[in-house]
Parts: sequence; C-alpha cells; structure tokens
Amino acid sequence: MDSESLQRSLRQEILFARRRIYEVGEATPLHSIILREPDLQIFVKREDLSPIHAYKWRGAYNRMAQLNADELQRGVVTASAGNHAQGVALAARKLGTHAIIYMPLSTPRMKQVAVQRHGGDCVTIRLHGDSYDSASGAAHSCAAKDRLTYIHAYDDLAVMAGQGTLADEIVMSGKGPFDVAYLQVGGGGMAAATASWLKMNFPGIHIIGVEGVQQASMAAAVKAGRPIALDQVDVFCDGTAVRKVGTLTHQICAELVDEWMTVSNDEVSAAIQFLWEQLRCIPEPSGAMGIAAILKQREVLAGKRVLSILCGANMDFEQLATIARRSAVGAARRRYLKIQIPEKAGAMYRLLEALPDTVNIVDFQYGKTDAEMAGPVIGFDLSPIQYAALTQALTDGKYTYSEVTAETDVAFRLIPYESKLLRNPTFITLEFHERSGALADFLRAVSPHSNLAYFNYIYSGERVGRALLGFEFETIVAHDNFEQVLQSASHAYRAYELVSQNTLKRILG
Repeated sequence: MDSESLQRSLRQEILFARRRIYEVGEATPLHSIILREPDLQIFVKREDLSPIHAYKWRGAYNRMAQLNADELQRGVVTASAGNHAQGVALAARKLGTHAIIYMPLSTPRMKQVAVQRHGGDCVTIRLHGDSYDSASGAAHSCAAKDRLTYIHAYDDLAVMAGQGTLADEIVMSGKGPFDVAYLQVGGGGMAAATASWLKMNFPGIHIIGVEGVQQASMAAAVKAGRPIALDQVDVFCDGTAVRKVGTLTHQICAELVDEWMTVSNDEVSAAIQFLWEQLRCIPEPSGAMGIAAILKQREVLAGKRVLSILCGANMDFEQLATIARRSAVGAARRRYLKIQIPEKAGAMYRLLEALPDTVNIVDFQYGKTDAEMAGPVIGFDLSPIQYAALTQALTDGKYTYSEVTAETDVAFRLIPYESKLLRNPTFITLEFHERSGALADFLRAVSPHSNLAYFNYIYSGERVGRALLGFEFETIVAHDNFEQVLQSASHAYRAYELVSQNTLKRILG
C-alpha cells in the first residue's frame, strides 16, 4: 500500500475507533503552560490521567474490540515491558477474553503487578529473556503454536488508530491550531497516527520526532529507507526503547515527520522536574521526552504555540533518585569541579570561605589519598552567571580546578580514600541546617583542632543536610578531646553521632 492510501485508511480507522475506546476510558485533558522568558505557550496532552496512566490502552482496546467471537474465545498474546501490556490486560478483562503477556525477566515488579491488577484472572504473565526482542520472539511462537491472535504494540493499523484518538481529542479541544508538535517516537505507532491526524486538521503544523540519544531507530530507518535494527538501545526511557520500528509506522513517519532530534537522559530528567514544578505531575522518562526537546529549543520557539504528549507515568519509585540527580545536569544547572587544596587543617574551610555567597553546594565528595595535596569534588547548583562568578573567585584565590561533571566516578559518587594515611581518625555523621554557609560555619569551629580527611554529602531536598565526615588528629589527646570540641560548636549543626566501632573497622579496613 502506498503512503497516501495508508494514511487515508488510518484516518478512516481513527474515526471508527472513536465509538470503541470510550467504552473503557474518557478523553484526557489538554493542559497549558505559559512561559514568560521566552514568551511561549506549551500545551501538554495528559495521557498520564488515562485508565492505565499511559496512552497504550487506546490501541490495545481498539484492536481487541474488533476480534470475532472465535478469536476472543481462543485468546490473545503479546509482548511488552510495560504500558502496552497494561492496555492488553485492561482490554482482556473488559472483553472477557484471556491474554498471555510475555515480559522480559528484568521487568520491574511494579509493572507486573499493574498488569495483573488491570487484567486479573484474564491475564497470564510469562517472563522470558533479557530483552523485549526475546520476549517478542517467544510471544510470536506461542501465537503460532496455540492459534492465538498476536496484539502488536505499534505496527498494526487498528492499534495505531486507537492511539490516534488522542490526537482527535486534541483537535476537538478547540485549543488549536498549533505551530509545532513534539512527538516522542518508540515503535512509531502514536507518532504516526498523531502526525497524520494533526496534519489533516492543522496543515501548517510542523512535526518534530523526538528520540533518545541511543534510541533513534526511526530516524535511522528514515535515513536507510527501511526499518533497520539498532545494535544496542538505551533503556532509561524504557517506553521508547525499540531496536527496530514497524513497517507501517516507518512509512507514515517518513512522510509526515518534518524534523528529527534527540534528547539525552539528563535532558529528559530535567523535563520531568519541569513538569513536576509546572503541573505537579511526574511522568515516566519517555513521557517527558517531548518536553525535553521543547526546553532544548525554547529560545527559537518564542511566540509559538507548542504541543507535547505526556504519554505515560508508569515509573518505578526507585528511579526518582536517579532522575533528581540527573535533572540539574540536564538543565545545565549542576556543575562538578575538582579543586586542588593543600592537605592540611583549615584548607577546606578556607576554600569554602573563598566561594561566592551566591553558590549552592549540592554534592561533596572527598577522601584523603595523598599526604600533601587534596582534590575535593564539589557539585554546585547555579546559573551561568553564578558559574562565571565561581570560577573567577577560584582564579582570584589561586585555586587550580577542573570540571568533572561528565566523569563516571563522579556520577557514581565513587569516593576513594587511603585509610593508611589517616592519623588517629574518627568518623561522625553530621546533621546540619540546609542553608548557605552552614558547612563553613561548622568547619570554622573544628578546623583548629582537626583535619578533614573524608567528606560525603549530597543534597536530599530536605530542610536539613546529612553528611558522613572523617577527621584525623596530630595526637591521641586531640582525638580523645574531639567530642568536647563538637559540643562547643553545637551552634553550627543540629546533631552528630560517632560511628560505631564496627562501622569504623569496616571504614578503615
């Protein structure tokens, strides 16, 4: 089928899908974000508010609602690592059929529980292989062997049409037309259907396809003229982690998507934070990719009306910690510097005193590895202007420094130290008020009595900060008197606690 005929068929199927999918869920809202600098209006389609907190229910139900009685009696099978599985599970329960869902062995338990919750006794989960491709292969074999209908996640006209109903809702909202639409692309089903419907209703709209830096399978297919498999796919944005796009989706996307761009995982994390701050919602990484692209190009979008799809919000809670750390880097706010200072008492305090009052320290990584020189790694959260002031202050103070923001050991917070170099050491956990100058106040009080040999702190978003600190002393007497020093400096912290002897033994090896 040629592209024009395929698009005509898809648009017809979207009209037919209208009467089916609203048996399961309601239309999701289109929310607006107004930015003043630059002047920009962003419209966000809130698919996170759908029955499965993602758009995939639309395509799954539209496809399965067209099965005949015999096909429903035999059941269906599919492969998915998350949202499509939940959509199939929901449809199976609604239609009274049974679905076998193959998922990779690495699928988080939360997603398995969600599938079971939506499908109940109408679903059987089978964990297979380490990747979607492996699970998909097993699902196709099962379909052939047991004569079950395979429900594809994206490369199926009825599935695509179901996804296209979200674009229909955008048009029917009356908030258009839009100048630009940023559509995240995995297998291409949502992007193809949405682009087709938007182009028909808003002929002047510019469609930008957004992919992850190491997920650009559709852009590769467009360049090659056919779907090709990527050697490896990054899975941080797991909802769009597809090695090879569909034949149908490629044909439409190649025709309708005007521009392709990629976003990094750090940029996606920054977009998640942006959506939390603007709309008080927390999308899954793939759900924020469109916003990530908008923020990346915000300066050239001034005065435009821009559309994005928040396509899902099914994410493991544990992933939030990684996202929070990466978001500041993605927004170009967080910079890590390794700064050289003498390895002697008071040097760390003098460094902190030399920093501008405007800088905000959010990470501190240091362990003694040399008897003469120290190289603490400090993470700063600051604007470009503040960064310029920081580097100028370091230069004026004759400090040697280097940026290590992208270094692997910094990202994983690997803090080396040489325990044999520590003289009469002790370690404490310190709780202090999370305010500018708090750490400097504490170090000012204790520096005359000890040398800081280990420092492990990261900002947690609370009103108090917590750090693990290691000190060394010239004499045993100074070591034994340190608690008295800490008590006399109680104005500079909230609480402290000496680590246990067992912990100290492990720390010192």
